[in-house]
Amino acid sequence: MTNEDILKALSNVQEPDLGKDLVTLNMVKDIAINGNEVSFTVVLTTPACPLKDLIMNACINAVKLLVNKQAIVQVNFTSNTSSNRTDAKTVLTGVKNIIAVVSGKGGVGKSTVASNFALALAQSGASVGLMDADIYGPSQHIMFGVRGERPLMKDVDGKGLIVPIEKFGIRMMSIGLLVDEKQAVVWRGPMVSSAIRQFVSDVDWGELDYLVIDMPPGTGDIHLTVVQTVPVTGVIVVTTPQTVALADAKKGIAMFGQAQLKVPIIGLVENMSYFTPAELPNNKYYLFGKNGGKNLAEEFDLPFLGQIPIVQSIREGGDAGIPVMAGDDELTKKAFLDFTANATRGIAMRNANMSPTQIVEMIE
Repeated sequence: MTNEDILKALSNVQEPDLGKDLVTLNMVKDIAINGNEVSFTVVLTTPACPLKDLIMNACINAVKLLVNKQAIVQVNFTSNTSSNRTDAKTVLTGVKNIIAVVSGKGGVGKSTVASNFALALAQSGASVGLMDADIYGPSQHIMFGVRGERPLMKDVDGKGLIVPIEKFGIRMMSIGLLVDEKQAVVWRGPMVSSAIRQFVSDVDWGELDYLVIDMPPGTGDIHLTVVQTVPVTGVIVVTTPQTVALADAKKGIAMFGQAQLKVPIIGLVENMSYFTPAELPNNKYYLFGKNGGKNLAEEFDLPFLGQIPIVQSIREGGDAGIPVMAGDDELTKKAFLDFTANATRGIAMRNANMSPTQIVEMIE
């Protein structure tokens, strides 16, 4: 066996999402051969890749069938999270992907989805930040159990930067960490936009594979400020199945579909899809209707990323500061893991097949 033999065999293994073979994509590294033993490393586009087993089995089969059926094949994995940022990187210089989690209306569990999405990414080995951009109704400081904590400041090249709170392996920043909970944030649009810009430029986010932005509900100033300040890689839309939520979700989809924004939608996730009592784990009760989000995704030709059930532990975890992904409810965790797997695949395909998102310049 030679290195050339191994590479030729692996040129028959397709990366399932990107549609090209591993060798063409330059994903095969560090081939080592010792008699019948061969090892090599496959560099994935994200540590959260859900297709590791599929790729591993395909690699082993290719070597055995095309090179040496007696071969003992060891496939190792590492990752270099894909990013297609081509902007000048004057903001968020160390961040590879910026993902906005949005909803057309409040009350659909967008913040719950954003926090558990970030946690699922982090648990897969990715470096993750979570920015709570809901200035009027921040909630991430509650969900992460850091109420009352205050972030520190540090000096970087003569500039004072806010150090985000670290919890559950995630760097998190929220206006709820800076303002007394008993005080309402009574700010006009320009002040809110200024706060968002500070969260981008005056927070020491460091090197991140993903920065998840928990957006406020609706389609307003903050959304425009974000896309005018940072190159958003893509958007995840959260809805619930009932007609009222779907009507507002359409507005969110329409906003990012406008020609002047040009921000790709990674997909749509349906929250509160069905109720499953803890004592009847196999039962599903469709309290808000059935498959509304799935049908909406089909209507707009968007990827459908998954369904998240209504489970009491989700609410309890958010209130107690221990999100489901940091708890021990395996059934609910699986729903978030499946959704996250679909989302990360969507992000990787978006980076491979679509032009980079630029900071939006809008004439006001």
